[in-house]
Amino acid sequence: MKSTQVQDPTHKKILLTSLSAMVAETTTFPIDITKTRLQLHSSSTTAKANAAASNAFKVAINIVRNEGFLGLYQGLSPAIIRHLFYTPIRIVGYEYLRGVVLVAQNQHSDAVSGSFSLSSKALVGGLSGVIAQVVASPGDVVKVRMQADGRLICQGLQPRYHGLRDAFSKIICAEGFGGLWKGVFPNMQRAFLVNMGELACYDHAKHLVIRNQIAYDNIYAHTLASIMSGLSATTLSCPADVIKTRMMNQTASKDGKLMYKNSYDCLVKTVKLEGAKALWKGFFPTWARLGPWQFMFWVSYENFRQIAGLSSF
Repeated sequence: MKSTQVQDPTHKKILLTSLSAMVAETTTFPIDITKTRLQLHSSSTTAKANAAASNAFKVAINIVRNEGFLGLYQGLSPAIIRHLFYTPIRIVGYEYLRGVVLVAQNQHSDAVSGSFSLSSKALVGGLSGVIAQVVASPGDVVKVRMQADGRLICQGLQPRYHGLRDAFSKIICAEGFGGLWKGVFPNMQRAFLVNMGELACYDHAKHLVIRNQIAYDNIYAHTLASIMSGLSATTLSCPADVIKTRMMNQTASKDGKLMYKNSYDCLVKTVKLEGAKALWKGFFPTWARLGPWQFMFWVSYENFRQIAGLSSF
């Protein structure tokens, strides 16, 4: 790991990170909407709906059958906007903090230059993710709401929102500006866990692969590292992801009541009504998305950096 990484132009990193995130998000979005629909499905639904939403494959087929192929991209625009903020902040932020910690370690200890423990990577990754998620949370709220609207269309009902601008406008009018940050705390918890698993694992795994000469710093090393980080991130973040999705999707009933008071209440009710396994509902499509997403992102990002003359991540 070179110390010159922190000296690479930040604006180039931001641009390349955003471009790579757009490529990855567009490619894997159909899996994301399938995961979201699975997580929103609860035990209170009818037996017919329960059978229709019993697994990811059936959910995806039903989306195409009832909403058309473009139904798989319902909510893509806010997802892209979210990643224009979320991904650059967490990736560039992680790399910057990693460089700062390395400099501090080398100045105040006899540690080997470039050494960075896995626990330190996990903490830096988690903190970078939390900061990024707070900034990008409005895009996440709109994305989840628009993804969930497809179920209303299937029932012959009008969707709550007719496009990105309409969604932002209605949420602010009905719930106030703070409504755009609904579910921000479970979202922060998820962001900490997923980035702790993703960034720390990718960084550690890639350098482990290279150091043990399993592969050079190329697409093979990036692929192996992205697979390992995807599995790690999914295992850690799936429960928080389920809670986050349900909290962000809920809206007040006519009498002003909400199904979940807070993330803890959502956690307790979910486990009580559906069992602990419900916290990993959508695990396979989540992992099936994170794996390809990270492959597309990291391979694109590493190659874009190389083309731009930047050092490896």
